[in-house]
Amino acid sequence: MFKNLLLLIFTCASSIFAHAQNIDSITVVKAKWQKTRIAKQVKLYVHHFNSNNLFAANENISFLEIKNTGRKAVFAIGAEDKTLLYTSDFAQKDTAIAAINGNFFDVKNGGAVDFVKVDGKIINTTRLEKNDLRARHQQAAVVINDGKIEVKKWDGTTDWETKLSENNVMLNGPLLTFNGVNELLDSAAFNRLRHPRTCLGIKPNGRIIMLTVDGRHENSAGLSLFELTKLMKWLGCKTAINFDGGGSTTLWTIKNGIVNYPSDNKKWDHEGQRKVANVILVKKK
Repeated sequence: MFKNLLLLIFTCASSIFAHAQNIDSITVVKAKWQKTRIAKQVKLYVHHFNSNNLFAANENISFLEIKNTGRKAVFAIGAEDKTLLYTSDFAQKDTAIAAINGNFFDVKNGGAVDFVKVDGKIINTTRLEKNDLRARHQQAAVVINDGKIEVKKWDGTTDWETKLSENNVMLNGPLLTFNGVNELLDSAAFNRLRHPRTCLGIKPNGRIIMLTVDGRHENSAGLSLFELTKLMKWLGCKTAINFDGGGSTTLWTIKNGIVNYPSDNKKWDHEGQRKVANVILVKKK
């Protein structure tokens, strides 16, 4: 009798959870996204879910969708070895049309804490943990070749990133989904708590999504990495990789300036950028 009751409760709870997830996916797909053409092959999508209607919260989501052909729009990495700059400054310095913040960095001394290579030159090397194990943000990389971008997964070797043949490499993560298969994420606070997030995804047709989700404000709660994984899937991505988030989360375009609401100044405006070590750029060829 008791076992049957527990089974009934579990079945009902699972059904309710599945129903909620189905509603969330429909909410994303049917959202009336505000669309802006930034350049040929580059389009901006923005939507504010402001009725506690995505993951039972308010969420402000902005993303670029870019054709990954290496023709009209090309990808690049902007980076400094020690100096920290605003995402917008990186973009304007390199005459980009769009940019998002990159990987994790040393707040005190500047520079990335993970491997970065630009145009064949190593800018930063990977700082392993004390036990020489790799953190999750050191187990995948964004690589760029001839202006086209892709995501690669760590092969388990100690010097993996240095052997990658591409001239432009940025370690990042955690990897959320790879070729249609979700990666396993543990229950660490970084993964399960809601924060502003920056993410890059690849759709089956090769198009790239560069996305920010605002957070730490009543207007936008931010996402856990589990929620971010679902969101990128609902937006059609077969591969998705998390970038540095929190106060670093920033999306800039040449038409809009700062698109999202960076949280570093704890205000709901476009002025709260945090200086970062590197960015992913979209440039006209």
